[in-house]
Amino acid sequence: MKLGIVGLPNVGKSTLFNAITKAGAEAANYPFCTIEPNIGVVTVPDERVKKLTEIYSSKKTIYTTIEFSDIAGLVKGASKGEGLGNKFLGHIREVEAIVHVVRAFEDPNVVHVDGRIDPVSDIETINTELILSDMEVLERRITKTTKNLKGDKSLQKELDLLNRVNDFLAEGKSARAMDLEEDEAAFVSSLDLLSFKPVIYAANISEDEVGNDDNPLVKKIEEFAATEGSGVVTVCAKIESELADLDDEERAEFLADLGIDESGLDKLVKTCYALLDLISFITTGEDETRAWTIRRGTKAPQAAGKIHTDFEKGFIRAETIAYDKLMECEGKLSVAKEKGLLRSEGKEYVVQDGDIMHFLFNV
Repeated sequence: MKLGIVGLPNVGKSTLFNAITKAGAEAANYPFCTIEPNIGVVTVPDERVKKLTEIYSSKKTIYTTIEFSDIAGLVKGASKGEGLGNKFLGHIREVEAIVHVVRAFEDPNVVHVDGRIDPVSDIETINTELILSDMEVLERRITKTTKNLKGDKSLQKELDLLNRVNDFLAEGKSARAMDLEEDEAAFVSSLDLLSFKPVIYAANISEDEVGNDDNPLVKKIEEFAATEGSGVVTVCAKIESELADLDDEERAEFLADLGIDESGLDKLVKTCYALLDLISFITTGEDETRAWTIRRGTKAPQAAGKIHTDFEKGFIRAETIAYDKLMECEGKLSVAKEKGLLRSEGKEYVVQDGDIMHFLFNV
């Protein structure tokens, strides 16, 4: 899973990126510090994997990962090539979802590219550039489809949808906010529109606001996100930077002192998974315990294919047990079998989050 971190200059993008990836991307108080996107791969924390590793004394532990791309700050006119617009739009096209960092803190020592703090205006600045870029794509597609319609009247439905999307964008609304049927959504997705990509708004708050649920700037972001079905996570980039340098025990103590039970990264990962409809299943044993990411609704053979294509091709059945059920048996599969909790599932079984899987297949 590849996520692009975007936002106006000086909203805390690179600071947050540094904190969650420890990749050392340069962070400075001036626009366009980030020119080429910095890439960092983050391990997704999962206590279930850690616990199973301990139970089975696994030689290797492999968590699932998320790739974050820190993309250059954007200004008005990017769709026309202003600032680093063309590069920004090209880099954002390569990611599956967008983490849009929005400034939700006041600090006279950190300049704002527009000279004022207005999170909704900041959001609309970037969304407008994505929408304008998408409208150029749609105009070319509409021209082509209109031309082809003369010889193929079946394209009328496609042309109608293209015009409907274009009209919606012309109102200043992102394509992801449209109410579409399943087949319509699949078609719009195939157009690779930037404003159709799922978005998580990361409200970057000050240290003083951590644990405060009444931040008026965050409320504005949440209200806007609700209009397009996007997620919102509050983070404090400064605190995330401090957490990045601590071991697990120190980190837990620090969070407890702040009166919170999870870091911004933990919240971001959970929101990413929910937004993209992702879950994890686990394979475990003496050699290795590993988490695998799949889309919710994936059936057992396709889940097996995540491990190796041969597993999917030769799939016979899957032996599976929910993680919580195994823990009720103190991690002992023999006890789980006696209690009838270890199940044998076939090709139509839909894998659930936290399922511990063992696949049987023909070579």
